[in-house]
Amino acid sequence: MSSDALAAGGDDFLQLVRQRTRGKLKVYIGSAAGVGKTYRMLTEAHELRKRGVDVVVGFVETHARADTEAQVKDLEIVTRKLVEYRGVTLSEMDVDAIIARHPEVAIVDELAHTNLPGSKHSKRWEDVLELLDAGINVISAVNVQHLDSLNDVVQRTLGVSVRETVPDWVVARADQVINIDLSAEDLRQRLMDGKIYDKTKVAAALENFFTEENLSTLRELALREVASSVDRTREYIVQREGESPSAKSAAPKTADRILVAMSSDPPRTASLLRKASRIAGRLNSDWYCVYVQTPEEQADKIDSTVQRRLVDNIQMAQNLGAEVVKLEGTDVAAAIVRFAEQKGVTLLIAGQSTRSRWYKVRHGSVVASLVNNESGLDVLVVSFADPAPTRRGREGGNGE
Repeated sequence: MSSDALAAGGDDFLQLVRQRTRGKLKVYIGSAAGVGKTYRMLTEAHELRKRGVDVVVGFVETHARADTEAQVKDLEIVTRKLVEYRGVTLSEMDVDAIIARHPEVAIVDELAHTNLPGSKHSKRWEDVLELLDAGINVISAVNVQHLDSLNDVVQRTLGVSVRETVPDWVVARADQVINIDLSAEDLRQRLMDGKIYDKTKVAAALENFFTEENLSTLRELALREVASSVDRTREYIVQREGESPSAKSAAPKTADRILVAMSSDPPRTASLLRKASRIAGRLNSDWYCVYVQTPEEQADKIDSTVQRRLVDNIQMAQNLGAEVVKLEGTDVAAAIVRFAEQKGVTLLIAGQSTRSRWYKVRHGSVVASLVNNESGLDVLVVSFADPAPTRRGREGGNGE
């Protein structure tokens, strides 16, 4: 990116910074560690400071990369908070110190980071939300594989288990989302040159996570994610141009609304919810996660293990941005369709039934009843078949 382009991007964010009292969020997304997200954030910090903006570094991990360390030197760094953990003193971002300092802009790297036990929040993205609520603008960064709804996609296509994730709605609410794009070939070259990891780790990284196939897949996912963000922004701008001064400022939604039917003990609810989240994001749509509690599933009758799973699934749906609704009734399909009609839902997503054919003959199938609804409601039935991974790799953490 040229210096003129960078300045233009900085000007755009600077306009956002000075619009309202609530903090603005800018997120740099990359396909993998080493594409240059942190370096770009710090370059922008220097550009903003030249324009008279009060900028501090809330948290940046340089990973001993010389170029990144050089960028940090001249910036004000808020001292980190020391935390005792298992007999070792470690450091975390000090949210309270940043709020007390109250800069215009804080640079906060590694959005998906999990904080040490005993920290104010369990996740760094929660720290960022508190800074935004305090009126501090934040520039942050994340790798695309850390988006929660992509967890299954990354596991299936790359064979990679991502431990730390960010709810999609956190990135979706960002005022600017910028993709830091680098070809797989160039990124592998940076790795071989020792610009990402210590050279003792390069050979293993090239054979596992940093294969050309893996990096190309992640690059495509990052490009798609940012393209979706641009589409949402365009809709917002078009809406604002034609609205009256008294109109609400919330981002507009399309006519489509999505509903996910969740059972009390589904084997693959996580996959179902992530798929729904991705579809809702593509449509810029509200979505509901509906659970119908039958008389047999009252709190005093349901198995405690099933109850815990249900609570976990509800929390996950909320993290992914769904409005969770519990209904009661004996006819599950009828209750769901009735709710869908009331809320103007146009697409219902349900998981493929795992019941035996004999059970369906005796008791009927909720999914079949939903598919055969007479309300004009489109139904997408998600298969729970588990295709074998097509690629292999291991991820060693955030590595922003």
